Amino acid sequence: MKIYTRQGDTGETSLFGGRKVRKCDPRLEAYGTLDELNAFLGVARAATLPAPLDAAVERLQHELFCLGSELAAPDATGLPLLGEEVVARIEREIDEFESGLAPLKTFILPGGTPQAAALHAARCVCRRAERGVVALAAEAPVRPLTVQYLNRISDYLFVLARAANAADGTPDVPWAKPTP
Repeated sequence: MKIYTRQGDTGETSLFGGRKVRKCDPRLEAYGTLDELNAFLGVARAATLPAPLDAAVERLQHELFCLGSELAAPDATGLPLLGEEVVARIEREIDEFESGLAPLKTFILPGGTPQAAALHAARCVCRRAERGVVALAAEAPVRPLTVQYLNRISDYLFVLARAANAADGTPDVPWAKPTP
């Protein structure tokens, strides 16, 4: 099987189920940004995350595939769907990772170790994915859990970035108000 099909050469593509849409359709923007987020998570993992963080990020990658397929196949049945227990698990893990971190007293600058910087970049892409799903939900049915999940994941990635810095002994850099 060839990787190219030439089917998209006119600026259209097919959703699961065969319905044709323009490549700038909000549905494609939404699940395309999830794919980008997943790639950024791969960058973070390639930077050699500590084992507990790597396992957490790999799990997110698998979950994002489920979410992406749900968005790409709005009329399909039988797809694996994320459930409310996934959001509850993420909240527990956020609390667990955060319990080992110094409390925040100010905003911090994204960065630190290469691993933390990659996780901060993924967090920003996650926020964009969330905005894309909210835009899609304004014109097509989207499960509310999808937005909730992405909102929680961005928080999770923030905490994981801080945990990556802490594991390396690299302090987070607090934001300082610029002086004139």
